[in-house]
Amino acid sequence: MLSNLWKRQAPQMVGIDIGSYEVKAILLGKTAESYKVQAYASVPVKKGAVSDHDIRDTDAIIESLRQLRRQLPKSCKYVAVAVSGSAVMTKVIYMDAALTEAEMEAQIEIEADNLIPYSLDEVSIDFETLNANKTDPSKVDVLLSACRTENIDSRIDVLDAVDLEAKVVDVEGYALGRAYELIAGQLPPEAANGVVVLVDIGANMTTFAVVEQGETSFIREQAFGGEIFTQSILSFYGMNYEQAEKAKVDGELPRNYMFEVLSPFQNQLLQQIKRTLQIYCTSSGKDKVDQLVLCGGTSKLEGMANLLTNELEIPTVIADPFQGGLQADEHLQQQLQPNISKYMVACGLALRSYGQWRT
Repeated sequence: MLSNLWKRQAPQMVGIDIGSYEVKAILLGKTAESYKVQAYASVPVKKGAVSDHDIRDTDAIIESLRQLRRQLPKSCKYVAVAVSGSAVMTKVIYMDAALTEAEMEAQIEIEADNLIPYSLDEVSIDFETLNANKTDPSKVDVLLSACRTENIDSRIDVLDAVDLEAKVVDVEGYALGRAYELIAGQLPPEAANGVVVLVDIGANMTTFAVVEQGETSFIREQAFGGEIFTQSILSFYGMNYEQAEKAKVDGELPRNYMFEVLSPFQNQLLQQIKRTLQIYCTSSGKDKVDQLVLCGGTSKLEGMANLLTNELEIPTVIADPFQGGLQADEHLQQQLQPNISKYMVACGLALRSYGQWRT
């Protein structure tokens, strides 16, 4: 029966991360040792077109995807995309290890009313078998994911409009955790047996993925991101939004900006991260985490990694998959290197091309 549920090889998929600031895409090929970047692209998104990871302006996103599509190889057809935000619920349950996938699916359908706090008419449900349950070896942990169907359909529809087919709709936190595979080689050897926290700092949302021995064990989102920094620049220096964003990106800010806007923002971010680490440690029974990895468009703010290392006493680095073994032709690597950390979610999605594939 299982042979009917799983294909040996998934189709090659472009990982597309639809954010509130820009849409990012990356295509990875498999090599003998690791993975190789075959193509990448990013296109700005109209302000307000995506809010709480919900597509609010379909036409604007289609236009961004149309521009993105032109930068990718014409052969690209299949896509892995992610949902997140308040429309998504994940829960780890345990089930009898002797059950087949089909039997698990039937049981979850029966019990879904008690497991999911939404009307079943409004949600799409999927599950993935994890590891054996630590307290009862006769059981296995099963990751149950549910998302409002309209959020999934909105992504599928905008991709269809530009002749791309969504083969996988993932959960953003787990896509981020999967990208750990690409940066594991960047980290000290002891991190492989420890607790690594990936922190993706986007424009409006910070996503956390805790990875233990290569497996994502905890995800969380905080409504906090680089947009708050932009708004501080805007209000403090009397700029409009475009001027503030350009000044931030180009580093053309007044001499005292580090004290006036950067330091307060960094301290706010520090508190957000500290709070989430406390929640993880409380829920998992762990005393500490061993490594922080920053990624996302806001991750490279001056001094951020050093601040977290000093204040939290946790070694902190900015994600660089090229240090972890990711390969690319020289010209592609030179173009992508300065911004590779913001492609971590897209990379995690692209890696779905090389994992188990359920029909």
